[in-house]
Amino acid sequence: MNNELKQLFQTIFGEGEQGHYFAPGRINLIGEHTDYNGGHVFPAAITIGTYGLARKREDQLIRFYSENFSDRGIIEVSLDELTYADIHDWANYPKGMIHYLIEAGSQIDQGMDILFYGTIPNGAGLSSSASIELLTGVIVNDLFDLNIPMLDLVKTGKKVENQFIGVNSGIMDQFAIGMGKKDQAILLDTNTLAYELVPAAFGEYVIVIMNTNKRRELADSKYNERRSECETALERLQKQLPISSLGELSEETFEANKALIGEDILIKRAKHAVTENQRTIKAKKALVQNDLAAFGQLLNASHASLKDDYEVTGVELDTLVEAAQKQAGVLGARMTGAGFGGCSIALVKESHVEAFIQQVGQTYSDQIGYAADFYVANIDDGARKL
Repeated sequence: MNNELKQLFQTIFGEGEQGHYFAPGRINLIGEHTDYNGGHVFPAAITIGTYGLARKREDQLIRFYSENFSDRGIIEVSLDELTYADIHDWANYPKGMIHYLIEAGSQIDQGMDILFYGTIPNGAGLSSSASIELLTGVIVNDLFDLNIPMLDLVKTGKKVENQFIGVNSGIMDQFAIGMGKKDQAILLDTNTLAYELVPAAFGEYVIVIMNTNKRRELADSKYNERRSECETALERLQKQLPISSLGELSEETFEANKALIGEDILIKRAKHAVTENQRTIKAKKALVQNDLAAFGQLLNASHASLKDDYEVTGVELDTLVEAAQKQAGVLGARMTGAGFGGCSIALVKESHVEAFIQQVGQTYSDQIGYAADFYVANIDDGARKL
């Protein structure tokens, strides 16, 4: 991989030394749509991700090239022109990252040539955008000896997503990609950013990612609508309860006070946020105790809640998950990511993976009319120089 990318870099940008970098994608084991509700999430960085090769230039130009969007060619901007532009499409993510690092006082006084190559399928919900953001942060941090702590790069990536791109997302994606550790999942309290690493040792089981191959664009999905529904529910609960987020509620307190919300649809949305947060805490306990059967049941319950209470799954995800849950050797399955397409995950006995992929794949193509893709996910370290 490295040699091919090195040759590609020299073909695109000319001869010369360059640094090599990698930022993973992420899966979220459980804890979906809880991050902006002040709850817990349980993500892990994976071996699928984004590679970057980069070097400084002598002038003020930044030249971006992605082998995944080779038809766009080189996208060229000046250091003093790092504003959002529709025409620059994918390059707005690295542009935004550099823009906010400069704004925060980082000495970035020369241009760069940066080549990107991602193994994350676009629109799959495995966080290709956050992967590009953190990769750019690691590149710039290294090239200019900035010594920015990883947590600051994580927060900058979230700022890019929220303010530069305009997607009202939480911090989970950037956090998992920046702070990931091999063979460990991260239980993150999104309210406080307190986190703990939990061994994600699945023994004879593996995580299989199932990609619906239905593109979902976060910015124009119902993501912002769900967020605002939860905010409305929270405001109504706050008239009686001293809470700052739905993530602070136990299931019992929620049940006793849900009438304050007053609208069935908003009650369902808040119920998901509360119960999913509790499932995430239970999932951590199950993994620590090596109770994979309990962990699998929590995955199944998470999907049911996302389907019935939060209504973010859709026929493609439901078809994959329901087919997966029926297979031999499967402990549990659920959608992962924002929903409305993208990916789901299943905990599958390694000896059953081949039959699982064949049977679930057949069911999916019969019912949906096109193929799903499957990948076995290995849990990896966070964004880094190679």
